[in-house]
Parts: sequence; C-alpha cells; structure tokens
Amino acid sequence: MKNISLDKIAFCRKMNKDILEVASTGGYLRGKYNDMKKIYHLSTCSTCKRILEEIKAKENGFVLQDIKTEKITPAQLEEMHKLAGSYEALFSRRSMKYRPMGLHEKQLTEKDYHDLILEEYSFLKRPVAIVGKQIFVGSDKKTVEGLQAVAGK
Repeated sequence: MKNISLDKIAFCRKMNKDILEVASTGGYLRGKYNDMKKIYHLSTCSTCKRILEEIKAKENGFVLQDIKTEKITPAQLEEMHKLAGSYEALFSRRSMKYRPMGLHEKQLTEKDYHDLILEEYSFLKRPVAIVGKQIFVGSDKKTVEGLQAVAGK
C-alpha cells in the first residue's frame, strides 16, 4: 500500500467539504472562499446578452445560470436576499405577468415577493450578478458600471 501524507489527506478532506458546501448552497462558497462570481440571467433577453458581453462574463470567470432553464432555488434566493436587503429589490415589475395578475393593484409583502420570484422566473429582476459579497441587480447604467468595475478582479 502506498503511503499518503497527512497533508494530502487533509487537502482531500478540505476539497470534498468545499464541494459539498458549494452543492448545498446552490453554487456559493462561504467564508474565506467567497470569491464566487455568478450571474443569474435570461438567455433570450437582449439586455442580459449585452451586459454579459460588456463585462466579458465568460472570460472573467463568471458562472452563468439561465433562470428559465435552471430555476433558482430557495437557497439561492435567500443568498440574494441577504446581499440585496429585501425581496422587493430583487422583484421585477416589468414582468409580462405583473399587470395581468393584477399585482399592480395589490400591496405586496416581502413574503409575496419571495413566493412570486420562486414561482415565476420572470419576476426576478435581471441580471443578478454576485461577486464575492457584492450584488448587482438589474440593468440600469450605474449598476452595470459598478459590475464592470469589479468583473475583472
């Protein structure tokens, strides 16, 4: 039997722990490993496409998740909520379903925003980019400029 150093065993255990942690948190590493770069986007959205090109998302190591084909999980939404401060900040009133559902006539609560985002992908304001412990929500000019400033780091 081949001798394996304790350092190699510790490294393997650490790597396995990190892999399990990433899987359990929907793609996020916590603590000192929180260098994750992730963008939740809609692949059919021309604005999302433009922003992904502007920041060179693939070249800069972003993990991309198309929210139409790979729904966001409750854990992912919770992580976004922690960074954004509210579910309302993540909610898109521009969604095609917002008015037909009569949501513009209702007083929505944080729970309503949470449930609607999980129920229908188009209610998530997009793109949502997470870089370390920073979140960038939406496509307005200041948000995109802020994202560009940290994208290549």
